[in-house]
Amino acid sequence: MLFLQLSMEMIYLIVGLLIAISVHECAHAWMANKLGDPTAKEAGRLSLNPFAHLDPWGTLMLLVVGLGWGKPVPVDADRLRYGPQKGMALVGLAGPTANFIMASIVAIPLRLHRVPFEPSYIFDIIPISFGEILSWVVWISLALALFNLIPFTPLDGSRIFAAFLPSRWFYILARYERYALILFFVLILLERFTRLGILSKIIFPPIEFLWWQLVDMAPPFFY
Repeated sequence: MLFLQLSMEMIYLIVGLLIAISVHECAHAWMANKLGDPTAKEAGRLSLNPFAHLDPWGTLMLLVVGLGWGKPVPVDADRLRYGPQKGMALVGLAGPTANFIMASIVAIPLRLHRVPFEPSYIFDIIPISFGEILSWVVWISLALALFNLIPFTPLDGSRIFAAFLPSRWFYILARYERYALILFFVLILLERFTRLGILSKIIFPPIEFLWWQLVDMAPPFFY
């Protein structure tokens, strides 16, 4: 029974992750298309289908070591209205904004206690807690939004931050983006396999704060 409970918790987490990632990536594609670049739409990324956004290696790494990534949304920055600098900032902002909207909507039935946490049994064998599923959707949506707002390449926050830089600095930083990407993955690995906890200390307090503002009850899982 304990094994089944742990397995269901993992399924709830994966469902929440797939929903949050799909909304996030689809929002990037939608904004790029609205700004005049149909590249992502033509590549099939203007979709809520999670399989359109999963990277095989990124998914494997996520399941094996707890770190992974989705397929980057293809954007031709030169085709964006308002130019590459402001256009990419708007595309970058769309992802976290969509996650915040998703979390706010899904939190409503949880806050009003309209969703049962007691498991409903499918085929009298498989217990499904719809309250826990929605809780994971809210939590992961908030986590994904806040994490991506960190102003560090390749996160969306770096695109938003770059919009406020002089054009000269914007293009200089773009040249060194690949090196920043390597540094980013080093930091993630340090976070995962050491006890530094730098990222956790940055994003967990605002996640908890927003969770309580939206849901107003303790999360039904350990984190």
